[in-house]
Amino acid sequence: MKTTFLKDSEVDRKWHVVDAAGKPVGRLAAEVASVLRGKHKPSFAPHVDNGDFVIVINAEKVYLSGNKESQKLYQKYTGYSNGLTKRPASFIRERNPERLVQQAVWGMIPRTRQGRKVIKRLKVYAGSEHQHAAQKPEVLDV
Repeated sequence: MKTTFLKDSEVDRKWHVVDAAGKPVGRLAAEVASVLRGKHKPSFAPHVDNGDFVIVINAEKVYLSGNKESQKLYQKYTGYSNGLTKRPASFIRERNPERLVQQAVWGMIPRTRQGRKVIKRLKVYAGSEHQHAAQKPEVLDV
């Protein structure tokens, strides 16, 4: 029996929506990364991109355990000398709450051409409203 791999034209991509309110950011990111890469499908192969789209809502209500709210630092580098800024998670949450989830998911995806393609299918929103209702997303329990 031969092993068959999906071609790009044969991939069936679904849309999933995840409510991040009250969920730990690391566990949420692990599940989302798995769905983005397509590891939940029986046709998974590491070299084939057959993942789904994921919409994360209520990113501002994601849970950080322990003292991570004040002690976890997020770095941003502008490219200039002395352009490295480090901000605590509380500062990031009030300015750009989507970044908490995006960076956690990006940390669980391989740094390859395929990984850069996969992360584009992640849509993160701070509130409970999103603009992808036409795709009829299924609720993903995390």
